[in-house]
Amino acid sequence: MSGEALTARSAQSAEEWHDKKRHLWLLGLIPPTAVFLASGLVALFNAIGWDVAAPVWWWIGPLLLYVLLPILDVFFGPDGDNPPEELMEQLENDKYYRWCTYVYIPFQFASLVYACYLWTASDLGWLGIDGGLGMTSKIGLALSIGVMGGIGINTAHELGHKKDSLERWLSKITLAQTFYGHFYIEHNRGHHVRVATPQDPASSRFGETFWGFLPRSVSGSLTSSWQLEKARMKRLERPVWHRSNDVLNAWAMSIVLWAALTAVFGWQILPFMVLQAVFGFSLLETVNYLEHYGLLRQLTERGRPERCTPQHSWNSDHICTNIFLYHLQRHSDHHANPTRRYQTLRSFDGAPNLPSGYASMIVVAYVPPLWRKIMDHRVLEHYDGDITKANLQPGKREAILADHGVRA
Repeated sequence: MSGEALTARSAQSAEEWHDKKRHLWLLGLIPPTAVFLASGLVALFNAIGWDVAAPVWWWIGPLLLYVLLPILDVFFGPDGDNPPEELMEQLENDKYYRWCTYVYIPFQFASLVYACYLWTASDLGWLGIDGGLGMTSKIGLALSIGVMGGIGINTAHELGHKKDSLERWLSKITLAQTFYGHFYIEHNRGHHVRVATPQDPASSRFGETFWGFLPRSVSGSLTSSWQLEKARMKRLERPVWHRSNDVLNAWAMSIVLWAALTAVFGWQILPFMVLQAVFGFSLLETVNYLEHYGLLRQLTERGRPERCTPQHSWNSDHICTNIFLYHLQRHSDHHANPTRRYQTLRSFDGAPNLPSGYASMIVVAYVPPLWRKIMDHRVLEHYDGDITKANLQPGKREAILADHGVRA
């Protein structure tokens, strides 16, 4: 086919293409509004005499994450719809997509305030509840708010990569709920530089369980973010304890938010606030665990890691989780183009792929034997059987190499 024919075909493809998910992105507002939906369902169940089953709806967040989304990913399957190159600029500049993320934030904080009210209310007769919520319902509500906060971290991730100062501040505001404001620094200036190397706390290693990765990533990311800002303050000739320190001002937002909620609703909310925050950021870390497991950037002749390519991220182009996580599963393109907006991220055929969507794989990650059964052979196949090319867990390195017939 001639060059002119290819150009004409490409132009025709661009002219015919439209974003089939354009209006579906609004489904991303289900997590920050789910608690209001749960209240309606609780009231309905109580009204029709199903009061025994009504409290289950306070667990709507975990039900959506661990049950509904995996089922939908299997039912609807892969996405596979990439925007043509000719429309990238137009899509990037379409502000509709930005507002789909912006509007998440007011609903997020409205749900958090509403949850504080529910945790402390002593008379919920208007919901058909005699007195206040029971402890099981309060815990379920906290986990549902945690799911919202965890997905909120992903919203902050989308906003925090942008050059617009408003979006960067919105990113830190969104992180205030989970007290994870340092993620704004570590992810952008730490993880994206060191991804798929042994030095990156957010890149999981072959043979490392999620439960071992979680404390390493949490503590490593916290330490890294502080060191990055400390170095930046030094370059600016400012003291580290300065208001322009982005770790400090992000944490300050959390302190102000939590203090204000405590002042209004009382100290009784604090155990549930802690629970939702820990559950929320643990969901982020679970996704971190999925995204780069066992993948390693090889060293160049100069002893430096090779350039990050699509081969260094696990992708999962399942349409339902794509919608709820703003294409985060198209992770290879995100690392290649960190400032690219979610609607323009593409799926690469050559990138390694997870067997299902992130929602399904989160559950698998919680069970190390199941995770290793599903993922270890995929890492090995990705490196054509050469396990020495993988990012190996240091404490298990000799055993892993021996298992694969390689001398340490």
